[in-house]
Amino acid sequence: MTAFVAAAAALFGLAIGSFLNVVIYRVPLRMSLVHPPSRCPRCETPIRPRDNVPVLGWLVLRGRCRACGLPISPRYPLIEALTAGLFVAAAFRFHGLLSVLPYCVGFGALIALAFIDLDTKLLPKRVVWPATAMLLAAFVATAAVHHSWHPLVRALLGAGVSSGALGLIWFVYPRGMGFGDVRLEVLLGLLLGWASRGTVLAGFLLAFLLGGVLSIALLATGVRSRKDTIPFGPWLCLGCVIALLWPATGRWVERNEVRPAIDVVKTVF
Repeated sequence: MTAFVAAAAALFGLAIGSFLNVVIYRVPLRMSLVHPPSRCPRCETPIRPRDNVPVLGWLVLRGRCRACGLPISPRYPLIEALTAGLFVAAAFRFHGLLSVLPYCVGFGALIALAFIDLDTKLLPKRVVWPATAMLLAAFVATAAVHHSWHPLVRALLGAGVSSGALGLIWFVYPRGMGFGDVRLEVLLGLLLGWASRGTVLAGFLLAFLLGGVLSIALLATGVRSRKDTIPFGPWLCLGCVIALLWPATGRWVERNEVRPAIDVVKTVF
């Protein structure tokens, strides 16, 4: 059954990845997601259905528009493949369709938000809040079917505690991050809290660790200066994904804990 779910998740992920490419391109431009249909930005020739097949379409076209030869960024098939890969990973990590679907929703949203943040240094509410609402609805449905409400309560507390902590950091040092990161943490807290309380703190710590290491590396190599801004959203997303797909991180936090922080988390949960 897991193999069947994984195969279905791969195909579903490719299709959703194609849609995420549209979201990443159009949402920052405030364009409709459904009209006009996908077309070449230079010659405006509509993309044929056979050329719009995820990954394969780009390979068949050899990365160029069929009509005018404009290069098509390899990021498009990479996002489609990444989405499929994360959906498959979710199928193996979280068993059962009802457990996999919420994380597919979450991972799709994180991919879109991470790439939008990299491009524009913005985390649009048009993506964050609908994705959060869909994820919460999926968790409520899962809790109702399984008659188990504790994971939902834990997810809500994870969203509140982690976004509150990030909001406090933003309040103390607003130049360090945008408020969009605080909104994003509501979505991340739901995803992490549903898994376990240790996963919430693990995802939080991994985001700061990965973001800090990259910032130091960029400053040390001269690629960025102290005046440049580095979006934090992608690192929040990456920390969340690693903590969810590598459960040892959450178990390590619960076992070896940073005592003051974990004691507060345990008290709340």
